[in-house]
Amino acid sequence: MDNITLIGMPGSGKSTVGVLLAKGLGFRFLDTDLLIQEQEGCLLKDIIAREGAEGFSRIENQVNAQVQARCTVIAPGGSVVYCPEAMNHFKEIGLVVYLRIGLGSLKARLGDLEARGVVLKDGMTLDQLYAERIPLYEKYADLAVDVDELSLGQVLERLGRLEEVKKIGKQG
Repeated sequence: MDNITLIGMPGSGKSTVGVLLAKGLGFRFLDTDLLIQEQEGCLLKDIIAREGAEGFSRIENQVNAQVQARCTVIAPGGSVVYCPEAMNHFKEIGLVVYLRIGLGSLKARLGDLEARGVVLKDGMTLDQLYAERIPLYEKYADLAVDVDELSLGQVLERLGRLEEVKKIGKQG
């Protein structure tokens, strides 16, 4: 168990925090959305348009469930929590940390959801997506860090103070 997987809503800071956390721990950083795009040869939004939400979820599950990593901070897409096989895999290979953000802060951070490649069911609002995903993030998280109103440095400082993160960092 020597990896850290960051989960949370799009815009919660998984990739930004992940890069800096990896650098601070001397770990590698892996954004699994980039793996998906590489495998499929197109952007997330194009995969979603081509495959639909369910098809995208199958691809996302397959790619994430096959991640082989050591001493890595992993940042999967926010919709990975719909993929039990992938989430169980992440829990087996490391610590799962939920970057928790409030709906108000999330709305302030996010731009165009479609351009960002956010998986939304037809007619679903951001409020509905948030309400649907929060219990899933909480279900899979080993730890949660509130990122509302915090600077990037403050989020990294909080992560650095967590005993579980310190233990993994020493393994690297």
